[in-house]
Amino acid sequence: MPIPVTPLMTADIIIELENNNKTQIVLIERLNPPFGWAIPGGFVDKGESIESAAIREAKEETGLDVTLKCLLGCYSDPARDPRFHTASLVYIATADGVPVAGDDAKTTRLFDIDSIDVELAFDHQQIVDDYLNYKKCGTLKSLHR
Repeated sequence: MPIPVTPLMTADIIIELENNNKTQIVLIERLNPPFGWAIPGGFVDKGESIESAAIREAKEETGLDVTLKCLLGCYSDPARDPRFHTASLVYIATADGVPVAGDDAKTTRLFDIDSIDVELAFDHQQIVDDYLNYKKCGTLKSLHR
């Protein structure tokens, strides 16, 4: 049987930090194309679980040790990444500390969840919108996409 050609698997992480009784999330400015702001994440390595990839990518890109809280959703629109077809599992995680850019991140910045004032790369605006809905309503994204 031939090996199927499938989308590349990625793990993305919305990292929550509590500052002054406010929830903020970490975004990175991408060092490599496609440029722009994004939630931290990256490709799953062969032999690695997606959860382990999420934790590793968070550490590599932000320097933070995260604790995964829940799975926000799976995002697999073939057009989500202009380079090639990817499918991403997106986790919500918590962390303590100050993010420091590393690996594929040019810089990091904390954003109040209700005032993200930068354009997001890929489909990350949809992901953040789904996250905000989850924070507001306690429900995960619908499967209508």
